[in-house]
Amino acid sequence: MTLIIAEAGVNHNGSKKLAFELIKAAHSAGADIVKFQTFKAKNLASSNAEQADYQVTNTKRKESQLEMLKRLELPYAMHKELINYCDELGIQFLSTAFDSESLHFLVNDLGLKTLKLPSGEITNAPLLLEHAQTGCDLIVSTGMATLSEVELALGVLAFGLINEVSVQPCKKAFQEAYASSEGQKLLTEKVTILHCTTEYPAPFNEINLKAMDTLAQAFQLPAGYSDHSEGITIPIAAVARGAVLIEKHFTLDKSMDGPDHKASLNPIELTAMVSAIRQVEVALGSSIKGPTVSEVKNIDVVRKSLVVSKTVMKGEFFSLENLTIKRPGTGQSPFDYWEMLNTAAIKEYNMDELV
Repeated sequence: MTLIIAEAGVNHNGSKKLAFELIKAAHSAGADIVKFQTFKAKNLASSNAEQADYQVTNTKRKESQLEMLKRLELPYAMHKELINYCDELGIQFLSTAFDSESLHFLVNDLGLKTLKLPSGEITNAPLLLEHAQTGCDLIVSTGMATLSEVELALGVLAFGLINEVSVQPCKKAFQEAYASSEGQKLLTEKVTILHCTTEYPAPFNEINLKAMDTLAQAFQLPAGYSDHSEGITIPIAAVARGAVLIEKHFTLDKSMDGPDHKASLNPIELTAMVSAIRQVEVALGSSIKGPTVSEVKNIDVVRKSLVVSKTVMKGEFFSLENLTIKRPGTGQSPFDYWEMLNTAAIKEYNMDELV
């Protein structure tokens, strides 16, 4: 079954009340996991880092990333309460760490066993390595990345998963770890890779959903899709293409102040997405082509048989004028039509009688 992550992200706006409501909405929608973002703004962005264009547009204010991010921090002290509430409802808590301090907090203080690496950190080799050295299961987004950049990142992860502390981290060591049978085995066991287009909202003509297949084939890893497009069409399509995991931003209200609300689903849309994904999973069914249980009873009703179109006397020859094809399908197959032409009737037939 496809794992569905409802990405609350920073849509809590720093409010515990909103964070709790987001968890409740994710659970009500049927998501498997609700995910937040854990960071210290001072560790994430320098005072000179500018906002992305979509952040300026969505927040309607021009400021530094640092100023914006300070308002969106999820206080460390709040995390345990959120986890407890998730446990109470029966939905898994997950958060993305954007810096080393936050990573250690999630793993050492909160005991998370699964970690999500965001697209922006795929070239951050030291943070990639720290994630791998935790031994946790890793979900890796690949927005903005080339295949070669993804391979480099996987090399770092393979090195960290092997966890040879006596070996100095370096590009050569990463390449050797990636090429090793042990490294490949650990990547297969520990890493899920996500295709992603890092724009908010992502233009449909830049989704390139086929690239998810490319990732799966190139790296022989479970592949999923982290979606930033408008609506729910693309995540559903990704599941139909075999995505093992779907991640989608959601909010309580798209009109709220903040950088991600406008490109997020509201609770009703999130519920519809989850429901549609579950329907698609059931519909994918078996690869065997044959009549299903419900189809069998309809075969005789909707297929056709050879019938006479007018009275045919015994010994009379079947012809284009007296032999036709009609329902039901309980008689001789229409595949025998040409063989029956110009053969003699062995009995008398009334109009519409099966041959």
